[in-house]
Amino acid sequence: MLKRLSLAAAIFTAATAPAFAHLNPDEHGSFMAGFSHPLFGLDHVLAMVAVGLWAAQIGAGEKDNRALWIVPSAFVGTMTVGFLLALSGIGLPFVEPAILASVIGLGLLVAMAVKLPVSACAAVVGVFALFHGHAHGGELGSAGALQFGIGFAIATALLHAAGIVLGLGISRFAPSITRIAGAVTALLGLSLVFG
Repeated sequence: MLKRLSLAAAIFTAATAPAFAHLNPDEHGSFMAGFSHPLFGLDHVLAMVAVGLWAAQIGAGEKDNRALWIVPSAFVGTMTVGFLLALSGIGLPFVEPAILASVIGLGLLVAMAVKLPVSACAAVVGVFALFHGHAHGGELGSAGALQFGIGFAIATALLHAAGIVLGLGISRFAPSITRIAGAVTALLGLSLVFG
């Protein structure tokens, strides 16, 4: 019964799309606009939580839990580079398709419980993070860049932490649920492509 309830909760959580727009920096401040930005896009939430889930899968049960902090740190760090590229006016091709590919790809990595060396995992999430950061920089609007950047970096790290906590918690009781959450993430990513 607990497994069924956990599965249902995971599916409903993954399928929930926030129904609100990005905050206006003039009304709420640049930090809050940046902090809220990753939280208001289903594609961002799915990818960020999937990074945490994957890091938990890689680091769970290992003597060396480096994956739990290296993989998310690689995402946040490379995302910052992408943000700075956008602010500098340096374009990247296929930003939105790459973001959607990150949701599908990260979901599949979790669904298949792919275990790679930590450095390879960091490189994979880093590639995806570059495009997420570039998108954030392209959507800066009237927000102050530094406060906006700090806000979205903190929100991203918190989403990664949520994925790690969820992944480690689930792995104690039913590791297959993490894989199901990865599959649901990939399917939701596909629905975003065709939706």
